[in-house]
Amino acid sequence: MSQRFGGRFSPDGNRTSPASVPARPHPVGARVNLLFMLPFAFAIGAFFKDPVGLALNLGAFGVLMLAAWLTREGVVAQAAYEARKVARRPAIPRKMFASVLMGAGLALAGVADGVMAASIFAVAGGALHFGAFGADPLTDKGMDGVDTFQTDRAARAVEEAEMHLAAMQDAIKRSGDRALARRVDSFAGTLRQLFHAVENDPRRLGAARRYLGVYLVGARDATVKFADLYARNRDEQARVDYQALLDDLETRFALRREVLLEDDRTDLEIEIEVLRERLEREGLRAQEPL
Repeated sequence: MSQRFGGRFSPDGNRTSPASVPARPHPVGARVNLLFMLPFAFAIGAFFKDPVGLALNLGAFGVLMLAAWLTREGVVAQAAYEARKVARRPAIPRKMFASVLMGAGLALAGVADGVMAASIFAVAGGALHFGAFGADPLTDKGMDGVDTFQTDRAARAVEEAEMHLAAMQDAIKRSGDRALARRVDSFAGTLRQLFHAVENDPRRLGAARRYLGVYLVGARDATVKFADLYARNRDEQARVDYQALLDDLETRFALRREVLLEDDRTDLEIEIEVLRERLEREGLRAQEPL
């Protein structure tokens, strides 16, 4: 394979078909989007009220928009939490704060009709919001026996890898080749499987660090060079070389993930064997006369 697009960063190995990654629905759905639309009813109605009503409605608009934003961030954070086997609880319970703000915003809108009406709006709005979106995750997941320092290192490494991957996807768009853009998206899907493996078990970071760093940075730089070259002269040989580079890298990333999973199975088998030996020894002792 030609080295002009950073082929030196591609590990040697046989080529295999990469595993496909099923598309996941975006966590922000119609319910969250609707929360951003409803406050505009108060903003529009504010201009048909007296000065006090104007201030109350505009205040309600601002509070409800903040509640919608917190809800969206909370839904995204929960989706990330649920997608991982090992995860910390969100630092801020955004959805729960949003429920309180939803009640407060509706209370502001109802103050003009009296304290009782405002109280009813506050309780009903907060309760309905909480019923629709639920609570934020309040406990860490799978953190027993996991070094928090390792977890933070793994999170930073994956975050940096995601930045390299995003830069790679942005760069390929400059080439103007939609087929290659889809190919890079598929490549990104395979890489994210490795990312998820590291997130789920931060102890894997050492075995995957080169792939998240050196190889991915090489792929990003190669993509930038290729996109600039191909946008100028549509060099077909360059396109073939770049696709071959993607194939090689994708294969190696997929194989690395399989190796990590195989190591996990080996560790489990060792633990099971050790436990069996202990049980057998205890069983022999139990048969000995007192």
